[in-house]
Amino acid sequence: MSKLFIDIGGTHLRSVLETRMGPSSEKHASQGIGLFAYIERQMAEHSDISFIGISYAGQVDNGYILSSPNIDVDEHAIKTAVEQRYGIRLEIDNDLNCAARAEAAYWNSTHLASLYVGTGIGAAVIENARLIRGSRNLSYEIGHIPYRNAPFVCGCGRSNCLELYASGSGMAKWLEYHGKGGKVDLNRFRYSENPFEQTIVQEFEAALMQGAGTLVTLSNPQILVLGGGIIRENPYLVRLVKEKIEKFALQGSVDGLRIVTSRLENGSMEGAKLLEKMDG
Repeated sequence: MSKLFIDIGGTHLRSVLETRMGPSSEKHASQGIGLFAYIERQMAEHSDISFIGISYAGQVDNGYILSSPNIDVDEHAIKTAVEQRYGIRLEIDNDLNCAARAEAAYWNSTHLASLYVGTGIGAAVIENARLIRGSRNLSYEIGHIPYRNAPFVCGCGRSNCLELYASGSGMAKWLEYHGKGGKVDLNRFRYSENPFEQTIVQEFEAALMQGAGTLVTLSNPQILVLGGGIIRENPYLVRLVKEKIEKFALQGSVDGLRIVTSRLENGSMEGAKLLEKMDG
């Protein structure tokens, strides 16, 4: 029997199909196909799939997609729809919840916080070896805490989210708002002589520090793991957080804190693979 694991974010949908012959992987633009449609295509091609685990860049509760600021949803009741149609088990969770489980396993930590920055910015916390969920599985949605008003709205519908400043999608919205073209490239912006691009970097760094400081203060982890595409492409951000965290977080929570870069190639995907044996 085969198992299908999917990591869908605001930019890409990645999948790994594990079969007796070995794994095979795919990568698509996440805006190019709906998640349910993609699963139906996989089931048509691989009828022996017995389990599906999904890491999802959005708000998910008990197999139901509540919302997703950066992904179009073609089936909200994804777990019920797949299980009823195909008679197989499906588990889906927020991508940062998945990543935090994988990071905790990698770092062998029972008190860990993950902060990932890519298309969006998200966080999740492991406390006493258990994921902190909240009543609707919405704990630590750091990207949507109130930060500063912007002249446009976040995917969640509000205009003051942290994600509007400290994320790839946020930077893209600032470029569009000011009529600027080109690709979001934080590293290039750092060395640009363009005052507007320098401002984007400054705003991004300030918002990132606000998010990191808030997360550390509220969760008091042993380890803070920084990951995601923007962190991976801009390693100076890890140094920045290490150097400035004391100015943004409670001193007692900073004492003894380890700040590390994720060493997982795709923490969210590794977490999706853990969903089959999910216990917290």
